[in-house]
Amino acid sequence: MFHEIVNWIVSTVGALGYPGVIFLMFLESSFFPFPSEVVVPPAGYLAHQGQMNLVLVILSGILGSVLGALFNYWISVKLGRPFFEKYGKYFLVSSETLDKSERFFLHHGHISTFVGRLIPGLRQYISLPAGVARMPLMAFCAFTAAGAGIWVIILALVGYWLGSNSAIMLQYIHQITLGLLALCALLVAFYVFRIKKKGKRNMA
Repeated sequence: MFHEIVNWIVSTVGALGYPGVIFLMFLESSFFPFPSEVVVPPAGYLAHQGQMNLVLVILSGILGSVLGALFNYWISVKLGRPFFEKYGKYFLVSSETLDKSERFFLHHGHISTFVGRLIPGLRQYISLPAGVARMPLMAFCAFTAAGAGIWVIILALVGYWLGSNSAIMLQYIHQITLGLLALCALLVAFYVFRIKKKGKRNMA
């Protein structure tokens, strides 16, 4: 089943080219459940075959990811806090939770956005609290592009070298994902340590 999906993606990307990568990554980065693992690696494989350019594949993937994130950010800004105050109770989101979220993103939006883009299941939705908190747009785009860029580069390179064998490719992506989760945990731990250390210096 997965092999058939990959073949379809390869055909689609091959037909649509870089705009196809941008569009599919836009979907992956917004609300639509379209995994990047079946978009970028096939494009990387096409680059290996000489049908696409690897650098342009990566840039297209990053652009699509940022555009999808901006779509979610825009929706969150447009709906705003009143929407979440009205309907948040159905998702166990209280006004107090919104207050904490806004304060948190005011001080830690950059690290949250960057790390969030590297975590499966979270990367599509990290834009929502950023939008509610009205995180500065340039900073949001920069840290979204940085986090998404790492993920897209990994997927493109895996597809470039292993795209002809979907089973091995999936295995490597799974292992890399676990490694990224561990790296994110270390990064967050280091960030928290620095914040606490800075707080103690300010109190001294």
